[in-house]
Amino acid sequence: MAQEKSLSQSENFDFKNISAYVRILPSTEMVIGEVTFNFEILAQQDTLFIDGRKMQFTDVMLNGDPVKYSSNEKGIYILSEFLPSENNQLKLNYTVQPRSGMYFINWEYPELDDSKKQVWTQGQGKYTSTWLPSLDDMKDKIEFDLSFEFPADFQLVSNGDLISNKRLNDSIRLWEFDMDKPMSSYLVALAAGKFNSHNIESTSGDKISLYYKPDDSLKAEWTYRYSKEIFDFLEEEIGLPYPWQNYSQVPALDFLYGGMENTGATIFSSSFVTDSIGFKDRNYVNVNAHELAHQWFGNLVTEESGKHHWLHEGFATYYALLAEKEIFGEDYYYWKLYETAETLKELSDTGKGESLLNPKASSLTFYQKGAWALHILREKVGEEAFRKGVKNYLELYSYKSVNTDNFLAEIESSSGQDLSQFKTDWLEQSAFKANQSLESLKRSEFITNYLNIAALRDTSLDRKYEYLEKALQFPVNDYIGQEVVHQLAGLQSQQANELYKKAFESNNVFVRQAIALTMQRIPEGLKSEFESLLKDESYLTIEAALYKLWEQYPDDRPEYLEQTRNLDGFYNKNIRMLWLTLNLVTPGFEAERNQEHYQELAGYAEAWQPFQIRENAFSYLFQLGAFNDSSLRSLIKGTQHHTYSFRNYCRQLLLELLKNEEYRKELIDISANMSDEETTYLRSKISE
Repeated sequence: MAQEKSLSQSENFDFKNISAYVRILPSTEMVIGEVTFNFEILAQQDTLFIDGRKMQFTDVMLNGDPVKYSSNEKGIYILSEFLPSENNQLKLNYTVQPRSGMYFINWEYPELDDSKKQVWTQGQGKYTSTWLPSLDDMKDKIEFDLSFEFPADFQLVSNGDLISNKRLNDSIRLWEFDMDKPMSSYLVALAAGKFNSHNIESTSGDKISLYYKPDDSLKAEWTYRYSKEIFDFLEEEIGLPYPWQNYSQVPALDFLYGGMENTGATIFSSSFVTDSIGFKDRNYVNVNAHELAHQWFGNLVTEESGKHHWLHEGFATYYALLAEKEIFGEDYYYWKLYETAETLKELSDTGKGESLLNPKASSLTFYQKGAWALHILREKVGEEAFRKGVKNYLELYSYKSVNTDNFLAEIESSSGQDLSQFKTDWLEQSAFKANQSLESLKRSEFITNYLNIAALRDTSLDRKYEYLEKALQFPVNDYIGQEVVHQLAGLQSQQANELYKKAFESNNVFVRQAIALTMQRIPEGLKSEFESLLKDESYLTIEAALYKLWEQYPDDRPEYLEQTRNLDGFYNKNIRMLWLTLNLVTPGFEAERNQEHYQELAGYAEAWQPFQIRENAFSYLFQLGAFNDSSLRSLIKGTQHHTYSFRNYCRQLLLELLKNEEYRKELIDISANMSDEETTYLRSKISE
C-alpha cells in the first residue's frame, strides 16, 4: 500500500519544505497546482513516494532534470538512484478533482448569492493529499509555503502569515502565505468565502483574526466572546507561548465536525455562529478553547500513531475545560466532569469500556476519559509538578512526534513520583475508575450538595419537599435547580405546584428551561407562569413552551403565534420552522397566507441550504406529509452528503417515504432526471 510505503520511507528521506502554487477553480471543482519539495536523502533508495490521491501528474523534475515515475490512485512513485545528500528538489505539476479533503459548497448553483458559496478543506481523517501532493504520515514535519489563485471577490485564509494579496486580473486574486515552523501535512488548510474579519491581539502580542460572514456582523461579538480571555489563559496555564505566527478562526458552511485545529487556522462549523440569546444554550466557547489547545497538543507535539491519540484529544478537552472553568466558574467545571463520569461509568458497567491506548477507541474515550486521566494526574502529583512536567514535555518535543511514555517521563521527573500504577489504572485499563472519580468530584461542595438532592429521586414528594424547597431558595444553583425540576416531572399535586412556582420565580434561565422541557401537562394554576417562558432569553425554552402552550390551549393559539412571529432561534431556525408548521395547522389563523408560509418552510429544505436547516425542514415536512418535488430532490441529494450524520438521516427518512406508494412513485419520477451519483442510494433501495 502507498501509505505503508510512505511510513517506511520517513527514515530514508527528510522533507524540509513544501512550496506550492495552487489554482482553485470552484465552478468546476478542479485544482491545478505546481509543487516543489525540498528534502534530504538519509539512506540509499531507488523509490520515493508522494501521497497524491487520484491525481494526474506531469512535468516531474528531480534536481532540475526529468525523472522516471509511475502513479496510481494513491500517489506518485519517483524512480531514481537516491544517494545520501542534502538540498534535493523535486518539482511536479498536478491536476485533481477532489472527492474529499476539499469541499466546494454551493458552486453548482450560479444563481445563488456569493455569500452562500465557500471552499474549505479538512485534512485529518480525510487527507490533505486529496488536493495537495504531500506526505500523509503524521511523523513527517514540514514547513509549508502556499500560494493560491482564487476568484477575486472572496477572502481566503490559510496557514501562516499572509505576505501578499493581489489581483492578477479582474476575476482572479493571488494569496501567498508563509509558514516559519514545520507541521504535519494533515494540518494544512484553507477556507475561502465571503468574510469580514475582526482583528484582536492577545496580551502577549499574538495576532488573532476572527472571520465572519458579512450578514453575521451583529453575531460576531457573541460568537467569538471570550476569545482573547481563552488565548491569554491557555498561554499562562500551559506555560509555553503560543507556538505559531498568528491565529485565525473561520466559520464554514456544512463543516464535517464542530471544529478542526489546522495550524494557526481553525475552521469550525457555522452552526456555532450565535446571538446573545443563543449563546446561553449553544455557544462556541468550548470548541474555541478546544481547537486552540490543540495548537500545542497535537500541532506542536504530534502523536506517533493512533495508539497515542489521547495526547491530542484528551489534552485539548482537558485544557478547554480549564479555560471554561476560568470563564464560567468551578461549579461548571465539576458539573462537566460529573456528566462525563456518569457516561463513562455507564459504558464501563456494560462491559464497553476502552483503554486510552486503544487506537480504535471511541471519541468518548479519547476526549472525555483522556480529560479525566489528566484531571486525576494533576490531583495526584500536584499542580506545580503537573504544570512543570507539561511545560518540559512541550519544550523537549516541540515540532516532533511523541508517545505516551514521553509525556509520563516528564511528569515523573517533575513530580518525583512513580506513575506506573496511574498508567495501569487510567491509560491501559478498559474499565473506568468510577470510585476514584467520585472521590475526586466530592472535593467540590457543589457536587456533594447536588448528589444529596439527586439521591432523593425515588423518595416520595411529601418526604423530600423541604429539601427541594430549600434547594430552590435564592440564589438557585443552575444544576441543582434543574435536578429539582426533573424530580417534579409528571407530578400533579398542590406541593408540586408550590415548588414549580418557586422554580418559576427563581428567574434562573436554566431552571425555567428545565420546566419548559419536562412539564408535560401544564396545571391550570400555572398557566400564566408557563406563558411567561415565551419571553425567556433561551431558544430551547421558547421552542418547548410554544409547542406545549399551542397544544394545550387551542383558544389561545393566535396569541402565542403572534408573540413568537419574528423569532428564528438557533442556526437551524428551530423556532421559525416550528412557528411555520403550527401556523399551517392552526385553523382560521392567517389562512390566506398558508401558501406563503408553506413555500418558506419548503424553501428551507432546498439543497443549497446548510444541512442543519435542511434536516429540520425535512422533519417538519415529514410530519405534515408535505414534501414537494424540490424538497424530495434535496432529500435524494442528501443521501450522498459529505457529512456522515446528515447523510444517514436522509437515508433513514428516504426509507420511510418509500413505504408510501405515492411518495415512492414521485421519488422514482424525480430521480429519472438526476445524476447516477445522486441517486445511488435511492436506486439500491428501490431494487430491493
